[in-house]
Amino acid sequence: MNTVGHLINGRIINDAARLQDVYNPSTGEVSKQVALAAKTTVEQAIAAAEAAFPEWRNTPPIKRARIMFRFKELLEQNAERIAQMIGEEHGKIAHDALGELQRGIENVEYACGAPELLKGEHSKNVGPNIDSWSEFQPLGVVAGITPFNFPAMVPLWMFPMAIVCGNCFVLKPSERDPSSTLFIAQLLQEAGLPDGVMNVVNGDKEAVDTLLGDPRVQAVSFVGSTPIAEYIYKTANANGKRCQALGGAKNHAIVMPDADMDNAVNQLLGAAFGSSGERCMALSVAVAVGDAAADTLIEKMQAAMQSLKVGAYSDKSNDFGPVITKAHQQKVVGYIDSAEAQGATIVVDGRNPQVAGHENGFFVGGTLIDRVSPDMLSYKEEIFGPVLQVVRVDSMQAAMDLIDAHEYGNGTCIFTRDGEAARYFSDNIKVGMVGINVPLPVPVAYHSFGGWKRSLFGDLHAYGPDAVRFYTKRKTVTQRWPSAGVRESVSFSMPTMK
Repeated sequence: MNTVGHLINGRIINDAARLQDVYNPSTGEVSKQVALAAKTTVEQAIAAAEAAFPEWRNTPPIKRARIMFRFKELLEQNAERIAQMIGEEHGKIAHDALGELQRGIENVEYACGAPELLKGEHSKNVGPNIDSWSEFQPLGVVAGITPFNFPAMVPLWMFPMAIVCGNCFVLKPSERDPSSTLFIAQLLQEAGLPDGVMNVVNGDKEAVDTLLGDPRVQAVSFVGSTPIAEYIYKTANANGKRCQALGGAKNHAIVMPDADMDNAVNQLLGAAFGSSGERCMALSVAVAVGDAAADTLIEKMQAAMQSLKVGAYSDKSNDFGPVITKAHQQKVVGYIDSAEAQGATIVVDGRNPQVAGHENGFFVGGTLIDRVSPDMLSYKEEIFGPVLQVVRVDSMQAAMDLIDAHEYGNGTCIFTRDGEAARYFSDNIKVGMVGINVPLPVPVAYHSFGGWKRSLFGDLHAYGPDAVRFYTKRKTVTQRWPSAGVRESVSFSMPTMK
């Protein structure tokens, strides 16, 4: 059986002391194993990054960018192969996997602008014959810890920008679907990246705690669940590291009475059930304003969901695939059970889908639940599955109050034809990413991604302009060259330009 190893200092390392099974979620079968890095293996990767840093930080930004240009080309050339790897280990349908990769490539394109992004600022004559400028210097060794749901895209949020800023990187991807992430890192090596600048260690908590505790690691970026995000943020900060930790979500869509209901239904289908709902930006709650709007929404959603196709990644006609593990399948079904037990109405039940030829796969069908209330467990917690819940309220303000009261503040949207309502919503809602008739308001690569409240720990968001700030430290230089032969008097006062 094949074993997925680590990439350290340009070489694949098989640390086989501990192995973990990797499943094909569509079949429920073990497809390979992944080596879980011991502390010494992670330290070896950190050492390789540290050794590569002095030369890499002095490499001109234009040369770093040229490697990213070649990397982008290799990603595009190998897109089908990467999508297949994602499908085999995550279960994501081929078209969805290609879309994930494309969003990652867009972050590589942004990183190609490093010479412009790192120019710094300059002011001449801030005082008599005194010039001042700021520059953005790399931190050193930085690390990324990434989730299973986007094995290509989320790592590409992190390491391209970190590397073009002059840092060296250690990535700890999810051990559940490691192959595509490792292959992408190998493509970066093929693009001409020097050995040691990019390293990948597969592992579990032992690897994570090693990265958090090692003083050579200057910053950590994380995407995953809120409990782990909070742990990583607190631990990294306690150890003097810069940290951004993106956590969970409970994303709401307000459906106003004046909404284009057919359009809203089509948008909700993709946003709620795409990628089996295993997205931190998935819309999992529709807040219908008024019973008339709720009844229409339920009627149209129920009809539209009859044509949803769940199945294996290899059939491009499928809309979404399985969830990641058997345990997660049972967890999602448990939330549906709890909603029913607490009085909600199961309108479309996806608890026992029949997928011919894949009877042992980890499938959950699209599920629609009506009359959900905020006190229900399924409302409070992130389900991370193909489940859309409908909450009924009497007014737009009640809908906004509901959203603002939730502990998560990642993404939200409103479906309406009323520009005044949309403007009020976007100005006042306490959520980090807002859509107006856009159900998945994921920022493009030249903006930055991040939520509010317990969806993000840290001050800087992921990728885009915030990534330049996160992966660099500002240095300000003030210089003066006194005129030859001019003797200056002593001053004990604070320098001013009065």
